[in-house]
Amino acid sequence: MNHYETVFILTPVLSEAQMKEAVEKFTKVLADNGATIVNEEIWGLRKLAYPIQKKSTGFYSFVEFDGEPTLVKKLETAFRRDERVIRFLVFRNEKFAAEYAAKRRSLRANKTKEEPVAANKED
Repeated sequence: MNHYETVFILTPVLSEAQMKEAVEKFTKVLADNGATIVNEEIWGLRKLAYPIQKKSTGFYSFVEFDGEPTLVKKLETAFRRDERVIRFLVFRNEKFAAEYAAKRRSLRANKTKEEPVAANKED
């Protein structure tokens, strides 16, 4: 099994519910084909570096998964068939990139647990 990451951009005209439904569709494609979802992040509506299909923003989503190499072709086919996807990228992580991704996930999890309490001091 290889470790993969995918980032895909959905059209900005979708509602929040439609965007989440699209992300669930692609994670379901992965799960149905034997992949293990390691991490899923929705980065939200962001400005594109250049206009794509006359759109200047898009919903970014990031998914890390472990799976067989044949799975990537099925996922890319699902991306191409869905008109909501503006752009996508799927790539395989090498050993060191996978270790870095695990470290990044653990640091992110620790930050959410240790949310600082703002002390209201008046001097």
